[in-house]
Amino acid sequence: MSAFNTFRRAFGFVVLALVGHTAHAHAAGIDFTNPAFIAPAGETSIPVGHAEFCAAHRSECQMNSSVTSAVALDQSRWQQLLEVNAEWNSKIIPVTDEQLYHVAEFWTYPHGYGDCEDFALAKRRELIDLGWPASTLLMTVVRQANGEGHAVLMVRTDRGDLILDNQDGLVKVWNQTRYQFIKRQSQNNAGQWVALVDTRPMNLIASL
Repeated sequence: MSAFNTFRRAFGFVVLALVGHTAHAHAAGIDFTNPAFIAPAGETSIPVGHAEFCAAHRSECQMNSSVTSAVALDQSRWQQLLEVNAEWNSKIIPVTDEQLYHVAEFWTYPHGYGDCEDFALAKRRELIDLGWPASTLLMTVVRQANGEGHAVLMVRTDRGDLILDNQDGLVKVWNQTRYQFIKRQSQNNAGQWVALVDTRPMNLIASL
């Protein structure tokens, strides 16, 4: 059994039909109240690092002209997620912003070295280049069990919100990770952020 079929059996979501030459899912066919999707809780502050990134990359932090709620995850798309996650996790040497840029926080595209948010930015850019809608590729801030902040890439699919993480080679549904989810980019506007509803106790998260 392929990894994709194992994933499909584990979460039991129905693959939505592809429309034309796209893999866009119709929002009407997805139950976003399913726990595989994390609920947003309204607009919140943008991380300082991302605000500075947007000032330098204005074209990447604008309203999305076309908003896709979630991508239909077929075998090809699933393979792309696995490959992009593995590629960037292996080609970038993790270093802190303090070590690399001598500042507490600096979001940028990595060139051989990078912090967690740099991994996520690179994965997001490559998936957009592969045809994924920008509105389904969301920079996300989480809290680790030790209390430290961390950044990952959330990918909204009809199977749930999947996480690409430089600390984990597996692509998991958000609630199968050992993180408390704080906030992410808005799907409507890449330059705005929304709070996330994650009420799971940290002792439960740490036991995953």
